[in-house]
Amino acid sequence: MIILGIDPGIGRTGWGCINRQSASTTVAVSYGCIETKSTDDEVSRLVLLYREISNVILEYKPETVAAERLFFSTNQKTALTVGQARGVLLLAAGQQGLPVTSYTPLQVKLAITGYGQATKQQIQRMVQSMLGLSTIPQPDDTADALAIALTHCYTANYQHL
Repeated sequence: MIILGIDPGIGRTGWGCINRQSASTTVAVSYGCIETKSTDDEVSRLVLLYREISNVILEYKPETVAAERLFFSTNQKTALTVGQARGVLLLAAGQQGLPVTSYTPLQVKLAITGYGQATKQQIQRMVQSMLGLSTIPQPDDTADALAIALTHCYTANYQHL
């Protein structure tokens, strides 16, 4: 089962596709980061995110999508902008008929490290180890997206494998 993990953002959106081949084997298919220019207008940035994630979906053909759920932010402008980006990304998945599951940062930390206070670096090292990668995926958004996909892999009930 191919799972697409998404770490939404307006400036950088991390994405990662993993393939759960069996109950004990999960591999990274591909991963990357979609970056938009802060000098571009908001609509252009959202269109770019939509187009790029749509291309990822068409190329890697995931069966499901896991996305980070937004948490409360004290900066309302940032929260609104990230929410718009997340909506565009979920729209792309929805238009392809893909089911989407959302996870909070706490759920990701617990699923990946077993510890709710884990640091970003601890999560990144676990992602590297779990997927057998030679280096930690960069930028952080990419590693986060893979962690979200792994969270879905280990949280969802895939008994049919």
